[in-house]
Amino acid sequence: MSEARPPHLRAPLLGLVFLGGATGTLARWAVGLAVPHLGRVPVATVLVNVVGAFVLGALLEGLARRGPDEGRRRALRLTLGTGFCGGFTTYSALANDTDALLRAGLEGRALAYVLGTLALGLAASALGIALARRSRPA
Repeated sequence: MSEARPPHLRAPLLGLVFLGGATGTLARWAVGLAVPHLGRVPVATVLVNVVGAFVLGALLEGLARRGPDEGRRRALRLTLGTGFCGGFTTYSALANDTDALLRAGLEGRALAYVLGTLALGLAASALGIALARRSRPA
């Protein structure tokens, strides 16, 4: 009966997203405590977004290229990709931090913060994809 329901309505799959999201959120919180601001720039937010982009790129490439059976691929994608990376990364904090920099009159830092985070995230994702491709068995 539960198999007839769409994946987003299946309790076990939602549980995987919840588990991954809770873990990712706790990891982001821990990084936020451990990594201080550099001036007024919240380095922890940059770090979690860049690391999350790398992990997501590597994960999705790995699952697409040499992943396990479909059920296991879905479980990994939901737990680690949607859940963990979704909870770990925080573009809402990026927007909030940018607003705080702008309100403090630090327009140059705000622009560098936004563009730097996006550029580093794109590069990290590409690197994750490249490393996952490279590690694929022949």
